[in-house]
Amino acid sequence: MNILTDNARLDILSMSLEELTDKMLGLGEKSFRASQIYEWLHQKRVREFSEMTNLSLALRNKLSNEFYIEKLSCVRNLKSSLDETEKFLFELSDGNHIETVLMSYEHGDSLCVSTQVGCKMGCRFCASTIAGFKRSLKPSEILLQLYEAERISGRKVSSIVLMGIGEPLDNFDNVVRFLELLSSEKGTNMSLRHVSLSTCGLVDKIYELAELNLGLTLSISLHATTDEKRSALMPVNKRYNISELMKACRDYFATTGRRISFEYSLIDGTNDTMEDAKALAKLVSGMPSHINVIPINKIKERDYHSSRTAAEGFCKKLQGLGVNATVRRTLGADIDAACGQLRREYEI
Repeated sequence: MNILTDNARLDILSMSLEELTDKMLGLGEKSFRASQIYEWLHQKRVREFSEMTNLSLALRNKLSNEFYIEKLSCVRNLKSSLDETEKFLFELSDGNHIETVLMSYEHGDSLCVSTQVGCKMGCRFCASTIAGFKRSLKPSEILLQLYEAERISGRKVSSIVLMGIGEPLDNFDNVVRFLELLSSEKGTNMSLRHVSLSTCGLVDKIYELAELNLGLTLSISLHATTDEKRSALMPVNKRYNISELMKACRDYFATTGRRISFEYSLIDGTNDTMEDAKALAKLVSGMPSHINVIPINKIKERDYHSSRTAAEGFCKKLQGLGVNATVRRTLGADIDAACGQLRREYEI
């Protein structure tokens, strides 16, 4: 994980408390200073070292010389008139853009965060991949989406979904560090049981994630029940086929005891038949899981479509086969809340 800038100052928001403690000791400071600084950053969420008022001026100057505090700038903030969904377009310090979506549910507010600028995976139905891949986000840049969304909206986020722009497991080390920062007792202190990570199916990283046993929910973007159909929609399937993916999912459950969620975007004439429903039921048979049926998001570059009525019909087919399935709520439809579209339109 690279947290250096060109002038070699360290990205302090991406550092663990242990790393910060070591740095403080190396600078001749007492170890408790690290805890003070960490709380300023992650509890009080200051954006300048000058705001750390219980530190001496000499120490604040030292911090400015050794570290920098990463920042995000909100260039668009859209609010749905249909529900309480808010969408943020953030500009990074290098001029790139990412999207973040704040959604309201009965259990509280959930934030969908991005993990990369663009995406390499090339899924045919996804707007995030069309504008191309630029780079992965640093831990601080993922974390700041939470800090800035709460600051701007005035709302308290109770859960996180890593389901925005990018493939989280393609940015594995930085995502794991973000999760460490998010769950730190001296920081946000969010239980990782309130975190869901969505992946298109990087099997090797699913095994690595299982070994960490973080307690989060793994969400698999499945979207098809045969290799032929899935490879046409998701190029990653040519590297890791459905059989390998399902084997990794069963291992994840065996290792962590955490039920897996499968995302199934319904596409008219592609993956919506009774035969598809039966094949899907067979794939998840014997494994505690949940199927999230999703009416496909419309994007102008693709001719894929489906309706909520079709999704509800497919969901009933699954339920009739004994599968635990629901249709995902459509939120923020009037602001194109699905990630990738706002960034692409803004940068054109």
